[in-house]
Amino acid sequence: MSLRPSHLPKVRRQTLRHLRDPESSLRSKTSPENAPALDCLATILEAGELFWVQQDMAALAMHAGEQLAAARWATVDRPAPCGLLYWQDGIGHMDYQGVQIPVEACAWGPHEGEMMLWLLMSRDRLVAEMAVVRPDLKLVIEEIPPLLPFYGATIPVTAEPLSMAEVPPKLPPPIVAALASAWLLMQQPLLIDRTRECADKPTARAYARDGLPAPEVTVVDLRRQYTPQDQEQDDSGTGRHYRYRWVVSGHWRTYQSDRYSEEIRGSKQWIPSHVKGPEGAPLLSTEKVNVWRR
Repeated sequence: MSLRPSHLPKVRRQTLRHLRDPESSLRSKTSPENAPALDCLATILEAGELFWVQQDMAALAMHAGEQLAAARWATVDRPAPCGLLYWQDGIGHMDYQGVQIPVEACAWGPHEGEMMLWLLMSRDRLVAEMAVVRPDLKLVIEEIPPLLPFYGATIPVTAEPLSMAEVPPKLPPPIVAALASAWLLMQQPLLIDRTRECADKPTARAYARDGLPAPEVTVVDLRRQYTPQDQEQDDSGTGRHYRYRWVVSGHWRTYQSDRYSEEIRGSKQWIPSHVKGPEGAPLLSTEKVNVWRR
């Protein structure tokens, strides 16, 4: 059975057991210098909020991330101080010692004044991959957590946006940029739907036995129809008048003008592909345009 949003709390709970157990293979077979980072991951999973990103939203985050030159990683810039975000169908691969490892989840939280970012893959994906690559190798499923952390690193928390070129080199830039883009896109209610899904009943009962409230998962997806913010004001104040319409590709807009409040100034907003210009005017045709819509 494929993983669904309602299963994520159970997956998180079972992964925590492996992280908290010093006798588990995850802890006992990991070098001591990695222990603090794994301890941090356990804290993140225990305290963090759960997010599930649908396939279309993940595709947009990847596309928008290609145009994101810098991002901020402070607590205020995250959807939650600590979080676990699962990407439906994954978000690409990380090259690790010549092996392409699929990235299916990201976990983040504070660590020694910076932000710890962990990349994870599912046990089911590992089993499927190994069946193809090493069919002779038998995995002991019980010793593998449902979400397997395979790489963690810290990202500096700075007052100004951090260039993607300054992100720790082993972290895959497209995945880091996609995560930052997803956080920014989640702040745009005209573009994004955020709904809440409860944990499955067995998991909810397990939490109740421990005296804990049933966890929920925030499901993030694109709106089926959205209206782009096309009321862009002309900073030069010239009041231009156009005689044609043209296609504007999706792009990030950064609010820099002094007319915006301090909270808004410097923030980014994704402007979807749209047609600009006066209604009824001729449409300029320059080159082939591929429009991606739901």
